[in-house]
Amino acid sequence: MSRVPRFHRHALLLVALLLSFYFWGNSQPEAVGLIPPPWDKLAHLGWYAVLSGLLLVAFGRRTWPWVLAGTLLLAGWDEWHQFALPGRQPGLDDWLADALGIVAGIGISHAIGRRLWPAR
Repeated sequence: MSRVPRFHRHALLLVALLLSFYFWGNSQPEAVGLIPPPWDKLAHLGWYAVLSGLLLVAFGRRTWPWVLAGTLLLAGWDEWHQFALPGRQPGLDDWLADALGIVAGIGISHAIGRRLWPAR
């Protein structure tokens, strides 16, 4: 068995852990103001870059349109969901930071993957 499929499974496990922590932690009262502005935008960017990059590793480089669409929808849902959370405020600026992180994560993951596993 090659190392690539095992690595894909590990990336998928990390995605599952990240999303589990995300959904649990996002609705906790302590999440309000946890990271002060403007650093919260960097947290948005970094988290979505890691998530989208890992998804691309888990499912393959050719799935980038699905990863892009899915993570943009997740980011939009997260902002919309904040209407129902006390003390939280949705914001287009947060979604844009998420989107920038998604594009960066896909780009970086794609570039690294192309160098490590060139097309056959």
